[in-house]
Amino acid sequence: MPSPAGISGNDAASLAITTVLASLEDSKAENIVSIDIQGKSSLGDYMVIASGRSHRHVSAVADHLLKALKDAGLGMARVEGLASADWVLIDSGDIIVHVFRPEVREFYNLEKMWQAPDLEEETLH
Repeated sequence: MPSPAGISGNDAASLAITTVLASLEDSKAENIVSIDIQGKSSLGDYMVIASGRSHRHVSAVADHLLKALKDAGLGMARVEGLASADWVLIDSGDIIVHVFRPEVREFYNLEKMWQAPDLEEETLH
C-alpha cells in the first residue's frame, strides 16, 4: 500500500491498523482479531478478522471500513464478497480484513490456520 504523503512506511502501517480497528469498533463488529502475518506471508503485514451479526451488518461494517480507509488517505482498497455479505474481504495492501457472518467464520476458521505455530519455530523431537 502506498504511504500517504509525508508518512514513513512504519507510520503508514500503524495508521492503517489503527484506522481498521477503530472503524470495526465504531461499526460494532464482533470478535475482532488482529493477526501479525509479517514474515509468514507476502499477502500483507496484518490480517484482521471480525464478525457481523447479519448480512446487513456485515455489509455496513465493510462499507464503513472502506470509507474510513479512504478518509484516512490510505487509498482505494480492493473488495470481494460485498454483494452476498456472507464473507467480505477487504485488501488494503498491508492489511487484509475479513468480515464474516458468525456461522461462515466458524466454518472457515481462519484464525486457527493463521495462528498455528510455524514448524521451523517449533522444536521437533
